[in-house]
Amino acid sequence: MKVLVSGCTGQAGSIIAELFLKSGHSVYGMVRHSATPNYWRIEDIRDKIQLVMGDLADYTSLCHIIKAVQPEIVINCASMSFVGASWSQPELNIDITGIGVLRLLEAIRQYAPKGCRFLQFSSSEMFGGVLEIPQTEKTPFNPQSPYACAKVLAHQLNIVYRRSYNMHNSSVICFNFESNKRGDEFVTQKIAKGAARIRLSLEAGIEPEPLRLGNLQAKRDWSHAKDICRGAILAVLHPEPGDWCLASGQTRSVEEFCHYAFSAADIPDWRKYV
Repeated sequence: MKVLVSGCTGQAGSIIAELFLKSGHSVYGMVRHSATPNYWRIEDIRDKIQLVMGDLADYTSLCHIIKAVQPEIVINCASMSFVGASWSQPELNIDITGIGVLRLLEAIRQYAPKGCRFLQFSSSEMFGGVLEIPQTEKTPFNPQSPYACAKVLAHQLNIVYRRSYNMHNSSVICFNFESNKRGDEFVTQKIAKGAARIRLSLEAGIEPEPLRLGNLQAKRDWSHAKDICRGAILAVLHPEPGDWCLASGQTRSVEEFCHYAFSAADIPDWRKYV
């Protein structure tokens, strides 16, 4: 089976590609042209997947890829995924994260083989100022950032195309998921690397620079990225298309995350350094 993964150099995309490869599928990874390619997340599998150049901002490139690859499964992991950055580039975020999915859906509708399955990685950020606890697939969206608005647009377009064109389109509404492939701008990676840096400084007899964080009482539902990606694959392979929330069902505070990370680095008095 041919699987096309957009955003294959990101955390989710690289793990999705790896899992499909292990199942014996042919994997094509869509990457944007860049003067400085960022392929470190796929170094272990780069010689096993076929990279194709494309961009969610460029409809022509998407049509070319779909026509050339003829995928039986398309999984969209590509987006401008750092929420904070969406405030400084709101128009670009809407264009890539939101309208970019419309371009991809239209390319699939026009040029993919019959029965092609599509999966959109949606986000719990769509719930925003939550209207009920816990959130489910039926909870109304209440986005609080340009990124979240773009994700809602993409999510709703996916449903519209499923209903209007009888396409096998699904989505997974993912709560936070983490791994060693997470970007440094995210708080989990910031804490993990901060704890390691402070441990090394202490071992070298150097007074460590403190780890600067925001609200330690902020809570998130954190899962391991591989668990979420396995759930995503189950969703796209499900006989009937649909929308599913993927989460651990447990919330943890940033303070708890610090406790566990610094404990792993054998620093029991972590508050001195945060």
